[in-house]
Amino acid sequence: MLKSAMNCEVITLGHSPDADDAFMFYALSQKKIPLANYVFKETITDIETLNNLALQEKLDLTALSIHAYCRVADRYLLMNCGASMGEGYGPRLVAKQKFEKKEMVQKKIAVPGLHTSALLCLCLYFGKRAEELDLFVCPFDQVFWAVENGYADIGLIIHEGQISYVKHGLVLCEDLGRWWREKTGLPLPLGGNALRRSLGRDKCRELQSLVKRSIEWALENRGEALAYARKYSRGVDWPLIDEFVGMYVNARTLDYGVEGKQAIEEFIAQAKALGMVDKGITVEFVE
Repeated sequence: MLKSAMNCEVITLGHSPDADDAFMFYALSQKKIPLANYVFKETITDIETLNNLALQEKLDLTALSIHAYCRVADRYLLMNCGASMGEGYGPRLVAKQKFEKKEMVQKKIAVPGLHTSALLCLCLYFGKRAEELDLFVCPFDQVFWAVENGYADIGLIIHEGQISYVKHGLVLCEDLGRWWREKTGLPLPLGGNALRRSLGRDKCRELQSLVKRSIEWALENRGEALAYARKYSRGVDWPLIDEFVGMYVNARTLDYGVEGKQAIEEFIAQAKALGMVDKGITVEFVE
């Protein structure tokens, strides 16, 4: 047993402490599926921290924002599975009162990080770069607090906050996923999983297969995986956890598909046009 353990390869794995990531990685982290010759060392932290760890190439396999992927595409391959895509829904702009778009662009907006896809989508929505907006940057789980306590007029909400904001007495000003769908006809690409290129193509394919099997296992054993994901729900009621996981872990999560990949290309193309990412960036997937 010791010899086998010593022969295993440790893979550093990063994902966020929210219900959909916990659901996806449950079978992997709890050894519900065969893990071949790998041992996974988890880092569970907010998405912006994961984005920054990827920028430093600190993780072998990590969840990250599609926006952040643009900055590490030379060092990471995007996996075909693990996508978080908004199918006509996505990050939401909420406030104590209803604001129109022409009003919001002049307000202070609390955002969950400068490398998040939510921030990039916000910039595309206004047609302005981040430095042209009045932003209050804070961890994603403090955005409600920032609005409630007057540090920002509007909050850009991600994760389960997208469906729990009403409990905070806030109103919806805009759903950026709906806006994107109306604008492009495509789902909104928010998050993905990526693997360090230096692992080598063969190893990347093996690891991708394990993650895909973990997602499949969770979908096949939904109740057990949901019970585990509930630990990362920050007090959100069970029906909302179920709803949120269903929004972001589905058939698209198993494979981007043609439309999903088109959505990423369009998202990045518009980011390039706005000057938010390097024009030389190309997206490359694990084969």
